[in-house]
Amino acid sequence: MDAEDRELFDRSLRHATAAHTGEDLDAELDELGWGDALAVDPEAAVALLFEHQGFANATSTGLDRVLTEALGAHPDAMVLPALGRTDPPGDGATVRGLGTATMRRAKTAAVVTTADGAGLRILRVDAAQLELRPVDGIDPALGLVEVTGDAQGVEATPLDRAHWEGGVAAGQRALAHELVGASRAMLGLAREHAVERIQFGVPIASFQAVRHKLAESFVAVEAAAAALDAAWLDGSPLAAALAKAIAGRNGRTVARHAQQVLAGIGFTTEHDLHKYLRRTYALDGLLGDARSLTIELGEQLLTSRQVPSLLPL
Repeated sequence: MDAEDRELFDRSLRHATAAHTGEDLDAELDELGWGDALAVDPEAAVALLFEHQGFANATSTGLDRVLTEALGAHPDAMVLPALGRTDPPGDGATVRGLGTATMRRAKTAAVVTTADGAGLRILRVDAAQLELRPVDGIDPALGLVEVTGDAQGVEATPLDRAHWEGGVAAGQRALAHELVGASRAMLGLAREHAVERIQFGVPIASFQAVRHKLAESFVAVEAAAAALDAAWLDGSPLAAALAKAIAGRNGRTVARHAQQVLAGIGFTTEHDLHKYLRRTYALDGLLGDARSLTIELGEQLLTSRQVPSLLPL
């Protein structure tokens, strides 16, 4: 889409995510033609929706749609790997993974499982065959569920491992954008408090320690955004994993600094910070957290003994 169309689409998605969440937001996305945009211009569709969704602390079926589009499967939901993992959530006919809130109302679900040897396959499973257990955890509003089941007898289609890695990369880029959006929101909350909170007759924003926390948070947000831009340009699973790891780590940094700037009010449920802090920690765990991805990438470098080309940051 050209610059004018992108700006209009951007404004529409910002308004939709600010005013709606869950099924209502999905209806708005269908009205805006987000699914068509995802097929035509995935970078714009993913970047705009997920950053606004993260900023508004909203939820949608966006992640499932990104993954199923990337894998060429189009059921209602996608079974995700366990927290901190990127490997397929199925072993033979045994299904064990996570689902987003979409899984609760899905009629069909896609599962990627291992086959004989190192091969993979993708199954289209009747959702009634799967057992769902709510995972309230740190962020009940996200609506994650543990998914288990037996897919014995379900027709399977062979899936190339590179195809699976490409699907994971698409999901990682989406989640990284959502983390960047949540980080921008936390930085905004901290800045607003620093400007308005008066101590010793002056705003605390004039204190050097507070200014340093805000500056470090700003650098963390922009570094994550730059890594995402590079990941889209590079297009490789390695770049996507790096962007997800950086967004997760830097999101935790912003959350920590925002909590320190907000002090006591930041610990209460009366303030919105807790919503973003919870969401940041939950999103960091999906499709590989910052720690596990960093370890995995380091092991790949040691195994290959080759340093990849520097990303165009």
